Amino acid sequence: MEKNYSKISEFILKRVKHHSSDLVPFVAKQFGFSRQRAHAYVVKEVRLGRILKVGRTRATRYFLVGGKHIEFALEIKPGLEEDRIWSEYIKPMVSNYPDNISAICSYGFTEILNNAIDHSDGTSIYIEVTISQGELEMTIMDNGVGIFQKIQNALHLESIKESLFHLSKGKFTTDPKNHTGQGIFFTSRIFNKFSILSSDLQYTFKGEEWFLSHEKGENFGQGTSIQMVVSLNSKITPKQIMDKYANVDIGFTKTIVAVALSADPNDPHVSRSQAKRLVMGLEKFKTVVLDFKGVKSVGQAFVDQIFRVFQNEHPEIIIRYVNTNSEVESMIKRGLNAQP
Repeated sequence: MEKNYSKISEFILKRVKHHSSDLVPFVAKQFGFSRQRAHAYVVKEVRLGRILKVGRTRATRYFLVGGKHIEFALEIKPGLEEDRIWSEYIKPMVSNYPDNISAICSYGFTEILNNAIDHSDGTSIYIEVTISQGELEMTIMDNGVGIFQKIQNALHLESIKESLFHLSKGKFTTDPKNHTGQGIFFTSRIFNKFSILSSDLQYTFKGEEWFLSHEKGENFGQGTSIQMVVSLNSKITPKQIMDKYANVDIGFTKTIVAVALSADPNDPHVSRSQAKRLVMGLEKFKTVVLDFKGVKSVGQAFVDQIFRVFQNEHPEIIIRYVNTNSEVESMIKRGLNAQP
C-alpha cells in the first residue's frame, strides 16, 4: 500500500473536487482496487487532515480541506452545535484569508445556523459554501415553518410582509429568553449582500440598500433560505458595524427602519394604526432612523402618531428620517411645525 501511496494520494487530492460523492468507487476503478482498499486510501487522507468527510453511508461526500466549495446536509437533533460545524467544515476554507474575512464569516455562519437549529422547527439543514471570482458565498437553508410565517404566527399579523418589517428592525425574536434578536440585523450589514427567501418573499440587503421581491423558492418544504456574500477584498470588521449601531455601555441602540415595508404598496401610509405597527418595538432603541425609500406619500394622522404621539411618549428617543420625496418631506415638516 505504501509503495504507490504518494501517487494515489496525489490523485485523490486532485480529483476530490469533481468526485465528492463518488470518490471511493472512482479511485477503485482508476487503480483497479477493490472498494475496500480504495476506501482505506481515502480514509487515510481524511485522518491526515487533507480532505473532509461529510455525512454517512450513501450520503457520504468528500471535500478538499481549504478548498473552494463544500455542501452538506445536517439533521436537526439535540447536540447539534453551530460552532462545531463552523470549526470542522467552514473555518479551514477561510483560514488563509485576512482575519476580518474569517470574523465576518464566523459571525454570520454561526448566527444564522443557530437560528435554524433553535427556531426553524425543521428537521434538516442544507449548507453550501463557495469561493469564486473574489467572493465567498454561504447558503444556509432549512425545511422548517419559515421565518416570516413563524413571526406572523407569533405576533398574529395580518400580512406575511409585516413579519419581514418587524424582523428588519432588529431586537426582534420569538424566543426573548434565549435570544437577543440582533443576529440577522448585524449579519445583514457585515456582508456585502444578504438575502432571506421564505414564503416566496425575498428580502435583500446590499450596500445600505434593501430590495424586496416575490420569488418561487426551490428550497425543500416552506422553510427559509439565507444567502450571505462577502468580497474577499472587504475591509469591514464586525466590530466596525456593531460600533455604528451600538453604544459601548448600553449595547444595540440604533436602528434603521424601512418604512415602505410597513404597508402594502397599494395601501398608502395614512392611518394611525399603520403608524402604531411601524413604531412597535422601537421603544427599545435610543436612535431611530426612518428610511422613506419607496414611500410616495404619507397622511397627517400617520405623521402625527409617529412624530408627536410616539415621540412625546418616548422623549428620550431621537427620531430621524432619510430618503423622503418632496411630498413626504413637506407632510413631515408640516406635522412637526404643528406641534406646540
